[in-house]
Formats: sequence, structure tokens, C-alpha cells
Amino acid sequence: MFASTARFCVRHRRWVLAAWMLLFVAGITIGSMVFSRLHDSNGGAGTESVQGSAIVQQASSIGPTAVVLVKGPPVAAASTRASVQALTARLERLPQVTGAVNAYTSNDPMLRAADGHTSVIVVSVRTNAPMMAREMAVDAMRSAAHNAVPGATVQVGGDLGVMRDGMLAVKSDLFRGEALALPVLLIALFFIFRGWRAALLPIAAALGTTAGALILLMAMTHVTDVSSYSVDVITLFGLALAVDYSLLMVNRFREVRAAGADIHGAVEFTAATAGRTVTFSALTVAAALSGLFAFGDPTFTSVAVGGIATVLVALASALTLLPALLGAWGRKLKMAHRQEAEDGFFGRLARAVQRRPVLAAAGVSALLLAAALPFLHANYGLGDPRALPPGSEGRQVALALYAEFPEMRADPVTVVAKIPASDPRIAAYAATLARLPGAGAVSVEPGLHGNVAAIDVTPAGTAQGATAEHLVTTVRADRPHFRTWVTGPAAVLTDFKATIAQRLPYALAIIGLATFALLFLMTGSVLIPVKALVMNTLSLGAVFGALVWVFQDGHLAGILGFTAFGAIEAWVPVIVFAFAFGLSMDYEVFLLSRIKEAHDETGDTNHAVATGLQRSGRIITSAAFLVIIVFLGFAAGQTLGIKEFGLALAIAVAVDATLVRCILVPATMTLLGPANWWAPGPLRRLHQRLGLHEAPVHPVSPPAAQALATADVSR
Repeated sequence: MFASTARFCVRHRRWVLAAWMLLFVAGITIGSMVFSRLHDSNGGAGTESVQGSAIVQQASSIGPTAVVLVKGPPVAAASTRASVQALTARLERLPQVTGAVNAYTSNDPMLRAADGHTSVIVVSVRTNAPMMAREMAVDAMRSAAHNAVPGATVQVGGDLGVMRDGMLAVKSDLFRGEALALPVLLIALFFIFRGWRAALLPIAAALGTTAGALILLMAMTHVTDVSSYSVDVITLFGLALAVDYSLLMVNRFREVRAAGADIHGAVEFTAATAGRTVTFSALTVAAALSGLFAFGDPTFTSVAVGGIATVLVALASALTLLPALLGAWGRKLKMAHRQEAEDGFFGRLARAVQRRPVLAAAGVSALLLAAALPFLHANYGLGDPRALPPGSEGRQVALALYAEFPEMRADPVTVVAKIPASDPRIAAYAATLARLPGAGAVSVEPGLHGNVAAIDVTPAGTAQGATAEHLVTTVRADRPHFRTWVTGPAAVLTDFKATIAQRLPYALAIIGLATFALLFLMTGSVLIPVKALVMNTLSLGAVFGALVWVFQDGHLAGILGFTAFGAIEAWVPVIVFAFAFGLSMDYEVFLLSRIKEAHDETGDTNHAVATGLQRSGRIITSAAFLVIIVFLGFAAGQTLGIKEFGLALAIAVAVDATLVRCILVPATMTLLGPANWWAPGPLRRLHQRLGLHEAPVHPVSPPAAQALATADVSR
């Protein structure tokens, strides 16, 4: 099947290349519009916080709000008053805006700071305003506010401002990441392949995959909510996989060409061998991403669907675009050098590990466990404005509110009830809430209709701090005699973490069982899949520890260009786990395929481990190096969540390609010896019937058959 697909793509390469070019153009034009359709949705529909928020939104005529910060001249000055009043009137006339209040039209003391030089205007928009309309409203507010108050700094933030800045940062980080990664990738590929044409092939596959991923995400926005960070996450991952798979395909083609095959025969042989491995690798990555479905969270579900679809696009580019390009440029590509001897660098490394396998395995395991220790004190945040780029207005307004408006420092914990606000029980319960530890100002929201009451309890500290979370727990533990829902940012974060904790065992079971089944079909062994799962867990623990040490504790903050605020984004560990696990299994497949091949030839496990690492070590480390370049390009972005994701995956790949694949795998397989290949009788028979076995391939060029039979068919 793989050879037939490659044969078709070579024969009709102009049509295949034209189709991918059309896809690329569509991805740039149509796919880029996805940024205007993104929508963050924290928590599943069944959580209490989401249900309570929905009840309030339905009962309120006031939609999301923006906060306009006016800082500089005295608030009491007549000129300041006149300018702020004029600005407020101008804001009220903007499309989508339903109202605006300031320190002069309202008696609310929270609208002016104690210093007498800072005040705010709170602007609300229509409840049912589309996402794009809200973003345009923020842009219009900022345009109207610019230089509106002489001598003052006027900035627009609040919920709407933070949302708008988040969308802009995501888009900027995507283009910035690709602009940084692709040129460096091209240079690195040039030195790996020693030629520009071979270096351009993975870049072409990466661009095609990125375009396809954007189109898929655009289509998904018409079906479900797609979060802002998912665009960068999925595109970043697709870019890395495309480079990874194309590196394998191009390297295999050059090796087979060096063995004497003609262009058509080399392309077909490459597709039938490397294409088989790429397909199996894509299945393992898809299996890892499928674990995200277990959380029942719409954001994770959209990332899983988009990620799996992007894996398939990367696979399609490897099996169709690259054969067409190889057919067109194959004669101009330099052939690979003769394969290193069996006692090359990686072979010698494996044998050095095999001489002291216990020391090697214990040492690496202890190092990984020690690196994981910081994760034990992890704290989490969810959509905190401080995660925005330092220069964004939304972040600057939020920091100003934290410093100068104590009453507005934290979004309230909101208790929702389906009884009228005029009911005496509401006032009595509000008085009870005011006496709770950590509770600040308590007020009943006015203007709700439909017999709905909402009590806002402002916690001490920030909206997602320890005090706010404790307040949520306290309120939920001692409820009144009527039905209530506790919502607000702190409640959303509490429910989000609870959902993760409850569903994590199911996600682990899905990933573990799917990975076990795929590795069993590949190797026929029971112990090798179990060992792979344990080693992946060790390496991921080290990644999570590094994530906390860097981003929560603030180490390397100056070098990486961010300000730590004592937490990591709550979605990052979950997404990193799924994507990093998939990449780890990717390299596991590359290495095990060569080890099994050598074991099938000789029956000697120790020899097979050394030979397999020697044959695959260079391609694994080269692929890892290129993928790290991609991830670090996105780690240089300004959005803290994407920065965390990019650096975490870069660390995961570095640890996996060095400590795990080059030391831990040879050590543990040496210790297990022949037991590596053990399986119960029924499973052995099942593998004989259904297992994945390497089938002989007959190249198109008969004179090259003998050369191809001895060619390096790694990965």
C-alpha cells in the first residue's frame, strides 16, 4: 500500500504538488481567520462553576465589561472631570456598548483610587455580542481613549481587554515562533543533509502541515469552542512532527540511493519501509492524544481532535508530498555517506552502558526523580492577566488594579440562587458570607431578572490565590437551605483542578492501554511496552519538575523574559503530558524497530540493543535537535502559557533523546535480557496472527535488489 501510494505520487507529482500548494494558500488565507473565532472555555458543562455562570449570564442584561484606567491628573480637577465625562459619552456611543459608568456618575467608591490621581470607567457590552464584535469593541475603545484625557495615561483592560490581548498575543506568538524556528531549521538541516535541496524538503512538509492544521482548526470553530492557546499548541506540534517524519523519509531515500537504487525504486522502498514506521509512529502519537478525551472538557476535546487531525496531516505530507518532491528533486539530492560501522559512537555508548547496566539505570532514574521533586509543590492559575505579555494593556491595567484598587483586586466569588434578590433569605445569607475568613466586600448584584440572585464575595488577595480558593471551599461546605451555585474565577479553577484529578486515571488508562497494544503489536513482547510506559513516566516527571522550577519559582525568568507570579497555567501539565508522551513513544518506536530488527537477525539481545542504538541513534538525536529548535522558537513567545508549553516540550525531547533512549533503554534491556521478548502463549499466538511484521519489498529497479536488501532500513 505504501509503495503503491508513493508510485502514484511520483507519477503524478505535478498534480500532487499543485494540491499541496493550493492547501498552503488556503491555509494562509482561510486558516488565518481562525484567530477571530477563538473562544476560551474553562471547565466542562457539568461543573458547578460553569452552571452558575450560565445562570447569571441568562439573568443579566449586562454583558462582559472592559475597565478603562485613567491615571495622572487629580481626579477632582474640573478639567479631568470634563474629559472623563466626554470620554464616557463617546464610549457609550460605540457599537456593541450598552453602558458605561465612571467615578463622577456613580457613588461607588471603588471607581476611584485612594491616591486621588486614578479612576476607572467600567464599560459593558451586549451579552450576546459575537467574539469578533467584542474584539472590535475593545479596539474601538482604545482608539477613543487615546489622548482623550489631557495629561493622563488612559488604558483599556478588564475582562474584555485581557481577552483581546490574549488573542493578539497568540497570533503574534504563532508567527514569531515560525519566523524564528524555520530559518534556524533550514540552516541546521543544511548541515545535517549537506545540501539545500534536501534541507528544503522538511521545511516544505512543515509549511504544508501548518497550513492544513489551520484549516482544520477553522473548521472546528464551527462545531465547538476552540481555545486561544490551542492554535499555537496544535500548529507547533504539527510543525515538529512534520520535520521529524520528513527527516526520516529524506534520510532513508538518500541511503537507499547510495545503495544503488534508481529514483522510482528508492522512493517506493522509502515509503514502504520508513513510511511504515512513520505510520506506526503517528498511531502512537494519536493514541497518546486520545487520552485528552477522558477529561470531558470542551477545550481538551478540541485540542485532542485538532491534534489527532494534525498528526494525520503530518502523516499525509510524509506519504504524499515528500514522495512527489523526491521524485522531482531526487536526482539533484546528494547521496548519504556509507553507514557507520557497528562500533560507531552510539554502539560504543550502548556497550559502555551494558558493562554497568545497574549503575546506569539507577543513576538516570535517580536523576529524573530528583528533577521531578519541584512538581510536588506546584500551584496553578487559569487565565490570569499576569500571564499576558508585559507590554499588553490588559496586563498593565490588571497590575494597576491590584496595586491601587484593593476592592477590585480580585474578581469575586459569586454565589447564585434561583430566588429573587429581594427575598429576605438573600440578605441574611449575604451577612453570613461577610463573616467568613478571607471574605472582603459582600454585595448583591442588582438588575438580575428571572428570579435569580447573585451575591458577590470579594476575597482577599488575587482572584486565583490561596485565600480565594479556600473561600470557595468554605462557601460550598456550608450552604444555606436553598439551592446555590458557587462560581467566579476561583471556583472555575477549583472545579478545573477537581475535574483533572477525577478524570486523570481514565486518561492514563486510555493512553496506557492504547500504547501497550501498539507496542505489543510491534514487538510481540509484554515487558517492553510496560518498560516504555514506566520510563516515559519518569522522564515526564522531570519535565514537570523543571516546569515548576522555572515558571512558578521564577528561576531563569530574566533569561526567558517573563515575570513569575507563583503559579503555572493549569492546562499546561495536562497538554504537555499528552503531547510529550506521544513524542516519547515516537522515539521509542524509532529505536525499538531497529533493536527488534537486529534481534530477529541474530537472536542476541545485547548485540541487538547495541546495533539498534547505533543504527538509530543519529537519526533520533538529529530529529530531536530539530524538534527542540521548533519548540524553543515558540518558547521565545510572549504568552506565558505558550512559553511554558514550548520549553516543557523542548526539555521533554532533550531528556528523552539522550538520557532515556541512549542510556536508560540499553541499561534496562540489558538487565532483562531474553525476558525482553517474553509474552504468554496466547498473546504470542495473537501477535503471530495480528502483529506488525516487516514484509519484504521488491524495488522497481531489479539490479538494485541486492543493494537494497542490505541498505539501512532504520526507523
